[in-house]
Amino acid sequence: MRLKEGFQLTDKVLTYLKENRERLLGKLNEFLSIPSVSTDSKHKEDVQRAADFIVTYLKDIHFENVEKQETAGHPLVYAEYNGAGPEAPTVLFYGHYDVQPADPLEQWKSDPFQPEIRNGRLYARGASDDKGQVFMHLAVFESYMKTEGKLPLNVKVCIEGEEEIGSENLYEILQEKKEQFAADFAVISDSGMVAENQPTILYGLKGFTGVEITVNGPDHDLHSGMYGGAVRNPIMALSHILSSMKNEEEVVTVDGFYDGVEPLTEEERKLIADVEGEDIPEATGVPETVSEKGYTAKEHTQARPTFEINGIYGGYQGEGTKTIIPSSATAKITCRLVPGQDPGHIQHLLEEHVKNVAPSGVTVDIKKEKLSAKAYKVEPDHPLIKKAAASYTKAFRKETVFVRMGGSIPVVEWIDNIYQMPIVLLGFGTPEDRLHSPNESFPLASFDKGMETLVHYWNEV
Repeated sequence: MRLKEGFQLTDKVLTYLKENRERLLGKLNEFLSIPSVSTDSKHKEDVQRAADFIVTYLKDIHFENVEKQETAGHPLVYAEYNGAGPEAPTVLFYGHYDVQPADPLEQWKSDPFQPEIRNGRLYARGASDDKGQVFMHLAVFESYMKTEGKLPLNVKVCIEGEEEIGSENLYEILQEKKEQFAADFAVISDSGMVAENQPTILYGLKGFTGVEITVNGPDHDLHSGMYGGAVRNPIMALSHILSSMKNEEEVVTVDGFYDGVEPLTEEERKLIADVEGEDIPEATGVPETVSEKGYTAKEHTQARPTFEINGIYGGYQGEGTKTIIPSSATAKITCRLVPGQDPGHIQHLLEEHVKNVAPSGVTVDIKKEKLSAKAYKVEPDHPLIKKAAASYTKAFRKETVFVRMGGSIPVVEWIDNIYQMPIVLLGFGTPEDRLHSPNESFPLASFDKGMETLVHYWNEV
């Protein structure tokens, strides 16, 4: 009897979403029209308006304790729903309402803050990252409240306005208000699927850290004819340092870098191999893929640590030739980390390596990246993950695949570290969404099937 009631409940909620689709899309368009660019002080009031939009929506659908919590930067929206009772589980739903700048504007085919539907996609800044996905949750909550007058579980909402600038104040808030944000598990929809219409469970994220290396030589640029052969060239010295840190087999040669790294199990290698990924040479224009010795490109990207030089500069950059020995040279390095690696320890290892291999005749300064995060991983057979996979499959009518991602979402590691709760990454974006780029968009099919997934999932939980 209980199962039958559950199905009736699902049908009511889904019918409401279907019958109110155009109105809900109109409301999403209103949200997307607010240029809540967190990095630009000119949009400070717009960021406040986006927070107010969420506050109003949550109050309208009868959430409790709806607060716009002020921070040292942009506000965080918090709300609760406790109507499911003490026996029901409590989920912490996290998202963000701030967006990236729209520049360069001339490359947009439509106004980034005037949403437009073309060929089954909704185009606007924030359509996929993350307003569209945040709104889907709110619309599903509305559907439950309007049809049943209640949600099937208790909910705590945490929607911030600083994700695109590194969530500058969130970690401190989560620590200070630990009891307020505590829950049985967390759900985040700020990620995507491996392909459109391919439901995807993201069960692992890489950590992140980095350093900036500056090699200093003479106190000013020198004439290369007068001093070449007598003074160490900082660019050559930096090149020597960098070439000593990773070999041609894509193996990082910094002592201790791989210490503690969890080995890839055969089960995980099969999960990775079973996912049909993009054709990397075709998508990127490179002649072929390269990867760490002993691992495929997909295994390296998803589940092995990486070391990358993100930028290098020094000396003359203008047209033609300027015969100098530059006074300095700089390289920016970041590493994506896996479980078993600590960001602070990796920074220390990089620093020690640089000191040990730096040639004479120069001095080296090392600046450590402040924003770091540990890797996150949940077992694919965790009950909450299995329910999520089943819910995806029901909505998309296609078997769910399991992947780890090479990217990093610091808030995931923070929630894991502070609360030790399982985190379910229910993302609905696609590789074609052009996040952070001109012409960002979100498929309307993901909008519809994503909300259906959420309805199934809340009922399953």
